[in-house]
Amino acid sequence: MAKNSPLALAFNACVIAFMLAPLLIVCAVAFTPENTLTIPSTHLSLRWFKAVFAHADLMQSFWNSLWLALSAATLATLVAVPAGLAITRHAFAGRDALNALFLSPLVIPHLVLGIAILRSFSLIGATGSFGWLVLAHVVIVTPYVMRLVVAAATGFDRSCEQAALSLGASHFTVFRRITLPMILPGVAGGWLLAFINSFDEVTMSIFVTAPSTVTLPVRMYMYATESIDPLMAAASALMVGFTAAVMVLLDRLYGLDRILVGGK
Repeated sequence: MAKNSPLALAFNACVIAFMLAPLLIVCAVAFTPENTLTIPSTHLSLRWFKAVFAHADLMQSFWNSLWLALSAATLATLVAVPAGLAITRHAFAGRDALNALFLSPLVIPHLVLGIAILRSFSLIGATGSFGWLVLAHVVIVTPYVMRLVVAAATGFDRSCEQAALSLGASHFTVFRRITLPMILPGVAGGWLLAFINSFDEVTMSIFVTAPSTVTLPVRMYMYATESIDPLMAAASALMVGFTAAVMVLLDRLYGLDRILVGGK
């Protein structure tokens, strides 16, 4: 069956519609004027969006998630950039094992990671701290930055670096003025991808958050188990919009198609 045949296009459209239907329904319910989870049939209302911004716990959890995602993505980038450059440029014993270690959180279920991290933190008495929560998120988002940094550094033309070194530039100057600008789209794309995954993470966060550090996805999960009003639909719609905006920015900086094909 040809890629551009009407049957193939119809099949792809059905798959996309099936995948987007739950999100579209949630966004539609968020505009209901009723007190129950119903799609608005008479008129649209913003009452539940106003209720989200008036909900003190939700807003506090939003700021927790925002600062957590910013911190985790930044620290993951600081780790992934030198590690990615070392793995792509140097041959040393254990290079493949190190690369597999950095990427392993991608294949380990977050439920397993959450239990393991909770157990480790409990043994050293590190539960309940925002700093340790950031560390846990760094573990799960570093592979996303690492993947794009490695992709950006693979096949990198080092002639400019060698020319700068031969003219007396220091290694730090070469990195700051030549290497980093050339791999910056991959670094920025990796940072944004790490930010999105940290901000939306719920499975692992359930195990390592404390009452003072509850993230927005965890707060929404807790609220949804206790109430059936459309407040969570409005909060979910806001999260969908926020994530979509960041994804558009990621596409502009790096290209979603390059991520889907492995950074080629």
